[in-house]
Amino acid sequence: MSDAPLPGPLCSTMQEVRAGVDALDRELVALLARRFAYMDAAARIKAERGHVRDEARKAEVIANARTAAEALGLPGAVIADLWEQLVEASIAYELSAFDRR
Repeated sequence: MSDAPLPGPLCSTMQEVRAGVDALDRELVALLARRFAYMDAAARIKAERGHVRDEARKAEVIANARTAAEALGLPGAVIADLWEQLVEASIAYELSAFDRR
């Protein structure tokens, strides 16, 4: 018997749903760690602190997330709001990483 959580459509109990959500949250945190490693790299590569914030790139990243979400049948506005927070957190992290170097 596998310890892997059931896919959402196959869940029949809240215990199964919660196990799936918890497993997915662990995966998301691991993916965020990978994303933030790129922020460390950006802070190392950029020559000036003033180059950290790039509003055009921010808008592109959020639009890409919205488009990908909508293609999967997810609410684009909700995903765009999440990505707004993610990108702002990433910028703050990158600024901190830049200052540490």
